[in-house]
Amino acid sequence: MTLLFRDPVFQKHDTGRHPETAERLRSINARLEKSGLAGDCQAGTCKPIAEEEVTQVHDPRMVLRARQLAEHGGGHLDADTIISADSFQVALTAAGTGAAAVDAVLAGKAPNALCLIRPPGHHATPTRSMGFCMFNNIALAARHARKIHHLTRILIVDFDVHHGNGTQDIFYEDPEVLFFSIHRYGNGFYPGSGAASETGKGRGLGFTLNVPVAFGTAPPDYHKGFTAALEKAADKIKPELVLVSAGFDAHARDPIGSLGLETEDFATLTHQVLDVARTHAHGRLVSCLEGGYHLAALAESVQMHLEELLHYRP
Repeated sequence: MTLLFRDPVFQKHDTGRHPETAERLRSINARLEKSGLAGDCQAGTCKPIAEEEVTQVHDPRMVLRARQLAEHGGGHLDADTIISADSFQVALTAAGTGAAAVDAVLAGKAPNALCLIRPPGHHATPTRSMGFCMFNNIALAARHARKIHHLTRILIVDFDVHHGNGTQDIFYEDPEVLFFSIHRYGNGFYPGSGAASETGKGRGLGFTLNVPVAFGTAPPDYHKGFTAALEKAADKIKPELVLVSAGFDAHARDPIGSLGLETEDFATLTHQVLDVARTHAHGRLVSCLEGGYHLAALAESVQMHLEELLHYRP
């Protein structure tokens, strides 16, 4: 049974007229309830992470700025990243939920977990909140797995249409976390990082793997690149745990990303990552929601993702 982490608190991150809105989760939840999938899952408990834990990944000044801005009613952390009065606590809960899912999966409560959280996280760098992201949820989950559970081989798979520049920056010199991202790249597409030549540094050289994809690439070619790179990443790190930055904005209907994928393509991606988790990590996988901005396409894709998690047998 899959652990499903969701909570009304995530709707309190009020961004106003913005692509990353609470309506995203409302749309997902409505579809999961209608399909009956939510009832097939075991409910996880969302809880905040301590602020001092966040500062083990992010500069304390960055965390302080976010807290103070929220305490003053909210505003812009950068041109794209809007927060409200409740957003700081919501962001702590999003990061804490990823850590709680890691605890539950590693304790054997379920082979895998899906965290329907916001704000997203993979653009948040060690020193900057950006790209709709306050704190880096997936990076904090990986750190938690290492600090509390003493794991030394973690694979992060990011199939959001945007490069997870923040996650890359956090682990760029780290040989215990392999970061693999497949993303749209070129012609100034946000955030501009993620070239194939970006492979890590120092002891972390070879532990960053980017697959940049040009706009207009046919889905079969996308899948070919994903498969080859995923196999390479898994063979190198032989992960004890797989973490997924699950963005669904590569969908053909997405107004921001659009790499031409259809809903069924996310089932294929999910199944392949689950195969890696089964081969190397006893099936242990934690998925955290990132992007996806067409409400119907997002809800459909998350349903497909969850169906694969639920029905997969390690």
